[in-house]
Amino acid sequence: MTVLPRLLYSVAQARALDLRAVDQFGVSGFELMRRAGEAAARRLLQRYPMAERFCILVGPGNNGGDGYVVATALTRARRRVRVLALHGRTPEKGDAALAYQRWSNDGGEVKDLSTPLPIADVYVDALFGIGLTRPLDGDAAAAVAALNASDVPVLALDVPSGLNADSGAAVSAVVQADASVTFIVDKCGLHTGHAPEVSGAVMLEDLALPGALLRSEEPIARLLVKADLTDWLAKRPRDAHKGHFGHVLVIGGDEGYGGAVRLAAEAAARSGAGLVSVLTRPAHVAPILAARPELMVRGTDFPERSQALAAAADVIVLGPGMGRSDWSKRCIELALLSGKPLVVDADALNLLAAVPRALVDGSVLTPHPAEAGRLLGISTAEVQFDRYAAVAAMAKAYNAVCVLKGAGSLIARPPRADGAEDDPHPDIAVCPYGNPGLATGGSGDVLAGVCGALLAQGLPAFKATRAAVLAHALAGDLAAEDGGERGMLAGDLLPKLRRVLNP
Repeated sequence: MTVLPRLLYSVAQARALDLRAVDQFGVSGFELMRRAGEAAARRLLQRYPMAERFCILVGPGNNGGDGYVVATALTRARRRVRVLALHGRTPEKGDAALAYQRWSNDGGEVKDLSTPLPIADVYVDALFGIGLTRPLDGDAAAAVAALNASDVPVLALDVPSGLNADSGAAVSAVVQADASVTFIVDKCGLHTGHAPEVSGAVMLEDLALPGALLRSEEPIARLLVKADLTDWLAKRPRDAHKGHFGHVLVIGGDEGYGGAVRLAAEAAARSGAGLVSVLTRPAHVAPILAARPELMVRGTDFPERSQALAAAADVIVLGPGMGRSDWSKRCIELALLSGKPLVVDADALNLLAAVPRALVDGSVLTPHPAEAGRLLGISTAEVQFDRYAAVAAMAKAYNAVCVLKGAGSLIARPPRADGAEDDPHPDIAVCPYGNPGLATGGSGDVLAGVCGALLAQGLPAFKATRAAVLAHALAGDLAAEDGGERGMLAGDLLPKLRRVLNP
């Protein structure tokens, strides 16, 4: 049985499954290694059918043992294989020693891993597996640098060496793989942080283990897939009217920042909100209405006088172009006192970080890593070192669904109380879509607007936020297809949103 790579697990869970396979299902450690290596060899032959020369870099542990099995399988498939061992050491005990002995009995040789690397059509990274947490140095770092400097494809076994398989962080040298074959279950660290840059195409091999074994661990996270939008976005009834689809109020746009609030508001309209209002500085009213007359725009220098407008909304999107002025602080107080679910973005996040407080149930935070650091009182580097821990901590601290933006955006819900949203999925979702073209001013404002619109249409907060992140990323991919990533503008997402939100 092949398990779709949609559920993500920790290193500790993967090891527990290894042990359970041996203890409860009678599958020996060496048999698991044999299945892993032979599965990886099949993937290599499928992915690189014209390759004749393979060079396998092996380390001292079980990841190296997998590499010896790959070498044996490729040789038996009549490919030319060279095996290079770190420090020239071959394993002396355990399953890796059995794999090495099998390779040796077939006439295979092992050479010392040194640089420059020998010529090959494909390199295989079997240096270090999922357990590595220390920085690479010395010969290992040199070998990784040589791999990355080559123009030859690299396939990593289980995880690119140097990448943290739990968090997706890389604190030193890390293999830049074109593809990674991971075993038994997919790993959390292969899909966020630095991982999307170095993991390449991630392929899962479940090693034909029983489904009961694979289901014995609760996953940490789940990858979003395009089909989720079809599942989550119901077809609209023929007798619908605008009141069925909610009223979004977007608050922001201090002096000189009217574009941000306009992008968020138009994104909400393009994402299906029935009504969209804007509360901003008076100078922005005419330009916004000229560009998008479907919006209802009110300008004020005294936001505290707009309680009736806030009361009329179903959801408030707070922060696009907000700034940190006294006007901005009064806008935040208006929103917080409204008792309405909030989508908090941009400078509203920074102002919230200055005076932390739990938010109304159903609220959403959408920080990038620097804003997340301010919300948690830690550095941006600490956020990026363990994105999963950071997003879960924010969701808990602010009683809100939280998006941690970036490569492999994460969405976490707060701890569930009795009677909370009935959703069987893990508490963290990972978005594998999107591209660097989204790294541009205004892109986050668009995401906030999409999220507000889906909340207003009645989706529960966790589902609405996952759908918003997914739709935003897919719209970005469509926009990149039109003209490339470089030079893509946030406004380019707006016409694409309609397409992806009508699956």
